Amino acid sequence: MAGIGHPSDPAASSRDVKVEARSVLQSMRRLFDQLGPIRLGSTLLFLVLALLMARFSWSTPLIQDAERALYDMRVSVFAPEVEKEDRIVMVVYNEDTLKLTGQRSPVDRTILAQALESIDAAQPKSIGIDILFTMPQDDDPLLESAFKQLKTPTYIAYADPKYNPEIAFAEHEFLKSFLSEVEGERLKPTTIRLNTDSDGVQRRWTPEKADAPPFMAMALTKPNPEFAANNGAIRYLVPASQDMPVFDKFPIESFADPATADMLQSFIKDKYVLIGGDFVDRDRFETPIGSISDLQSEDGKMIGLEVHAHMLAQLLNDDLPAPIPHWTLWLAALIVAICGGLSALIMGNAAKVGLILIGQFVFFLVFPFFLQNIGIDTLTLPAFGWALGWLFGYSSVGSAARTINSKQRAFAQGALGKYLPKSIAGEILRDPEKLALHGEKRQIFAVFTDLEGFTKLSHAIEPEMVATLLNDYLDRLSEVALEYGGTIDKFVGDALVTFWGAPIAYADDGERAAKAAYALYEAGEEFRKNVPEGVPPIGRTRVGLHYGDAIVGNFGGDGRIQYTALGDAMNTAARLEAANKTLETKVLVSREAMERTGLDWYRPMGTITLRGRATPVEVFEPVPDWEEKDRETVTAVIAAHKKGDTDYIQTLSAMMTQYGEDLGLANLRKRLEKTKNGESYALG
Repeated sequence: MAGIGHPSDPAASSRDVKVEARSVLQSMRRLFDQLGPIRLGSTLLFLVLALLMARFSWSTPLIQDAERALYDMRVSVFAPEVEKEDRIVMVVYNEDTLKLTGQRSPVDRTILAQALESIDAAQPKSIGIDILFTMPQDDDPLLESAFKQLKTPTYIAYADPKYNPEIAFAEHEFLKSFLSEVEGERLKPTTIRLNTDSDGVQRRWTPEKADAPPFMAMALTKPNPEFAANNGAIRYLVPASQDMPVFDKFPIESFADPATADMLQSFIKDKYVLIGGDFVDRDRFETPIGSISDLQSEDGKMIGLEVHAHMLAQLLNDDLPAPIPHWTLWLAALIVAICGGLSALIMGNAAKVGLILIGQFVFFLVFPFFLQNIGIDTLTLPAFGWALGWLFGYSSVGSAARTINSKQRAFAQGALGKYLPKSIAGEILRDPEKLALHGEKRQIFAVFTDLEGFTKLSHAIEPEMVATLLNDYLDRLSEVALEYGGTIDKFVGDALVTFWGAPIAYADDGERAAKAAYALYEAGEEFRKNVPEGVPPIGRTRVGLHYGDAIVGNFGGDGRIQYTALGDAMNTAARLEAANKTLETKVLVSREAMERTGLDWYRPMGTITLRGRATPVEVFEPVPDWEEKDRETVTAVIAAHKKGDTDYIQTLSAMMTQYGEDLGLANLRKRLEKTKNGESYALG
């Protein structure tokens, strides 16, 4: 009883691990041999590309355009709707202001000084001025005086050539000089530069620089370290009502005119006031939401001042979308590439496979929208890259799998082909269980052929020529049988044995078997015409076709297996083929087979009793070149003979004259003359 109850034997476990490791190594070696170094290398390369594509699609040329388009779609769908953002007011120079002042660039500073006085009197929270003072003007003293008298915290635009290359040296020098004149406890510079993506669309925040003034949205509010380092997405707002913009916007001349300034003070009290330009040809940006929030923009662009307003609103709402960690993106890219590769190996029902593949693509499409909706920053989410990475993984592994399957199939088919027909070998490769040594009863169309006089011919010519002729002949017949979907059973000398209905039965087996039977005869005729000079004439190919029961399957032993059919259907087809010699016909088809072919090209050839059989068989011969009325005439002659009318037999003579030498028809007339009342003609 020693050892019983101790399944965890350390020595046995060690042996199992070694066997498992050896099996893995053998599998890897076999995989390498089957793929080859080039194919294996290219597969691994494409898998790496799939990983990189799924991770870095946002920085890959062309692909990033698709990512941006998908992101813009997500932003448009899930942009927060607001009735009115009433904490922020925009005061703008517009085209009407330019007409009023007669000054376009730089903008009139007198009207700004007058407006600042009215705005400051209304006691807003703070003022941000998105105007660069880079050129001297005659009314600068007036504006400087207005700045120095402000009681509201005010931030004036500043641009450093290091980050704003469009600012010339002289302009920058004047800007610094101007700011130094007005800067004080309540007046400070602010950075206004907006960093667009390479396609010109404003999607993301501008991170603050350590050597630059605070960004405008940050300057106007209390410091927020999270936003200071933020380069994530801007959360644009959209109006809940199409006739109501997100932010109030007033022309600057309304505040410069005392008659209207007093009425507007209530609109800016305790508000954040942004002052800047609203011109059709300057400082306009593409945004992910197009013209949804800027109802006055016909070209779908947004003025820079409104972009700042959206960023300020986001800051006030403390709405910082949760960033996606880099390690998560790497993990997702790896999963996507692996899923693509594994999907190429999915086997089974086509509908099931299709459902799995479609499900994955739906996930790639829907999941980024879900993340956007719950407040995740999908600005760097490689949604299109995931789909592309999945496709690369699927293609690379699928190509490798097809290569392996092709080589395995070729090897297996070559090995099985030594014992089995290729059609059966292919079926066994699809379902190895069919290789089992067993048989099953099936109803099949059996076809036998024989080359008339070939045995006698083989004694009259050289053995080498016999082999050449026989191989050529059997190749021709095999091609015909396979072309019509037949299962080649065997070759018996110059005879081909084939059948339809196994291992797989099809609805048109009968039609294909009948057409193949006649095509086999024609192939034999073509062979006869092309024999080399010096070879004695070769006889016709005779064919027999019957439908009936047979036992079909693999028979043999461990040393040899043969897929074959046994039984009455095969025996009857063989006897029908032999009966062609006595009846002087080419192709004989039993009634059982004829009725299941769906073809109407037969002429009846009477009733015969085959050798070794007691039951008579009605036989037919295909004559596709005959007119239908002539086939019907022969049918009528047979019917009249069954009724005892032998005079009608003479009708066949006219057909024999019409169609020339027809040994089968002449033989039919002789047999009908020797029998009465539809008697069966017994073959000796």
